[in-house]
Amino acid sequence: MLPYPNTSNKKEFTPTPSPMTTSTSEHLLDVRGLKTQFNTEAGILRAVDDVSFHVDEGETLGLVGESGCGKSVTALSIIRLIQSPPGEISDGEIWYQGEDLLRLSETEMRRIRGSSIGMIFQEPMTSLNPVLTIGRQLTETLELHLKMTKTQADRRAAELLEMVGLSDAEERLRSHPHQLSGGQRQRVMIAIALSCNPKLLIADEPTTALDVTIQAQILELLKSLANELGTSLLIITHNLGVVARYADRVNVMYAGKIRESASAVDLYATPRHPYTVGLLRSVPRLDVDAVDRLLPIHGEIPDGTNLPSGCAFRNRCQWAVDRCAEESPPFAVVGEGHTSACYEWERVRSAAELAAT
Repeated sequence: MLPYPNTSNKKEFTPTPSPMTTSTSEHLLDVRGLKTQFNTEAGILRAVDDVSFHVDEGETLGLVGESGCGKSVTALSIIRLIQSPPGEISDGEIWYQGEDLLRLSETEMRRIRGSSIGMIFQEPMTSLNPVLTIGRQLTETLELHLKMTKTQADRRAAELLEMVGLSDAEERLRSHPHQLSGGQRQRVMIAIALSCNPKLLIADEPTTALDVTIQAQILELLKSLANELGTSLLIITHNLGVVARYADRVNVMYAGKIRESASAVDLYATPRHPYTVGLLRSVPRLDVDAVDRLLPIHGEIPDGTNLPSGCAFRNRCQWAVDRCAEESPPFAVVGEGHTSACYEWERVRSAAELAAT
């Protein structure tokens, strides 16, 4: 069994007919106006609300935000694993290598998942099948997508485990998930995700529940393998510190929307959105006084079924003005390749620059 959620009851998405049948985008992945919602007893929860971004070939993109902001739902929407009901991709386009994935049949999507787009899920212990050996879970993907014989798949599976740094590959192939440590299971998940040499790898919180030392090893492994294989990487995390070393560009997400987008260098040097500033202040630092090392963002993410008017972050924002309660700020170009959805981005920039001096 492949480590994917059940989609047997999934309702096919049927977007409004459009004259566009092919993408003119040069990006490997181009997400446009994506909307994913869940029908709950409390109302409609708009988990992903008009999200647009792209990933280029060979690029590493970070998607950052607190838990519950819509990051994982965005990833699951890309590979069409939103369970329906209660979930539904209500609008948007997801262009991948010239095809809109939302217009493909489920059979066509199965050929893409694991083959052209790989995904590392949050918790390997629940993603791996507990009753199948590691070897079977690796070889199934190879036999299904690459049409390898059992002998060829067994040999390739051992090579993959060695590639991700697992010693004694033959013994590991005979092991079950519970016989491995958390770091070893995560390496197995990486091996499965990369087994068919995908063009795009989505890593959803790849270091969840791992200690700091193992986190660094896993991230270094992901980046080095992506560079070696020429794979584009989408890293999803709640920790801006995680992507500082590995991402080329970063999108900051809050309450279902992307609030800021920039290169990793610009984002860390001159953040232009209050939420980004809050996330950066929450990252432990050794170059400041102990009392100032952690400055939490006060308040909580608003209820997705009852978002406040205007900017969803205004109730937690120290720079909020009356206008922020009236309408949601649109994206503004605040620098080269740098956009922010904040009316007060100039004040935010000034404060960030002052704090950095």
